[in-house]
Amino acid sequence: MNQHAKRRYQAGLTAETERAERLRPKEPKLPTAPLATPETGATVYEVTPEEAGQRLDKVLASRAEAAAIALSRTRLRALIEEGRVLVDGKPTTDAGAKAREGQVLTVDIPAPIPAEPQGENIPLDVVFEDEHLIVIEKPAGLVVHPASGHENGTLVNALIAHCGDSLSGIGGVRRPGIVHRIDKDTSGLLVVAKTDAAHQGLSALFADHGRTLSLSREYLAFVWGRMERRAGMIDAPLARHPHNREKMAVVRNAQSREAITHWQSEEYFTSGSSTATLVACQLETGRTHQIRVHMAHIGHPLLADAVYGAGFKTKAGNLGSLAKDALAALRSRQALHAARLGFEHPITGEELMFESPLPADLAALAEALRADGAL
Repeated sequence: MNQHAKRRYQAGLTAETERAERLRPKEPKLPTAPLATPETGATVYEVTPEEAGQRLDKVLASRAEAAAIALSRTRLRALIEEGRVLVDGKPTTDAGAKAREGQVLTVDIPAPIPAEPQGENIPLDVVFEDEHLIVIEKPAGLVVHPASGHENGTLVNALIAHCGDSLSGIGGVRRPGIVHRIDKDTSGLLVVAKTDAAHQGLSALFADHGRTLSLSREYLAFVWGRMERRAGMIDAPLARHPHNREKMAVVRNAQSREAITHWQSEEYFTSGSSTATLVACQLETGRTHQIRVHMAHIGHPLLADAVYGAGFKTKAGNLGSLAKDALAALRSRQALHAARLGFEHPITGEELMFESPLPADLAALAEALRADGAL
């Protein structure tokens, strides 16, 4: 973004508009019964006149929903394809078959199978845990989920070992249910489901992004430059970078997805001839690299972000000596921390709120920036 575009953006929304946007009333949330994890074994239903003519998977999903059982339509389709649903005593593999009045449907829920990733004894900083979910403090450098190039040594491997038999199965597999992720080189709070019921409830919360349901997420980010306003909102859709598939970018096309970040300046720093700002970011959506891309888009990339802030090496070189050393000590991580996570427990209904202070390396960066400014 050039300087003219940046000024237009920063003049576009007043602080009063931002506060009104952030505090706009939410639609009332309808009370829902907590979901129960489906029991292993057979459950029998008889097709009613009202259900006749509907798809088999739809009938079963409606029955599960009415009974507050955590059986999604996707999971039921998989069970049908595995031959675990009987119609009048005979297996069927056609999820789209039309149900007929009086048919007897039998759903066989198998015991959860062992997870494909192997458990690994990796230390975890557990903030909260019960039989339904676990909240952990993820360190920078730890990948959340196994993928190409990171087949082991991930948070999922650690959770499988830590939780053991307390994992009742997500989609029929004894594994943790990941409902949101934090970049490998970002630290902070993460919640993971241990049961199908908790997984469905948390998934609904994160899909809603706190618009109508109880969810709040706040990140602390150190960005280059002095933010010209105290608060603002960035509404810029994201998609894969058109030339570098490893990166995300602000793109306005059919593939882009809505992305909204609210930010507020918390502290300003002057170090050497460079300036920086500590910013609190609240997510209204949860896209890959959202905060990093949005901050770079308005001309304030994160400190130590080699992907989206590569053009700010001169500013790093112009820092005071203390901040320069603290920045170098971050090594491969960007200056971003998931500091606050609040949500309604999907099973008990209890309102939970967790806060995480800056980790030692980012706290040292803040102190160094302050100290340089005082010299």
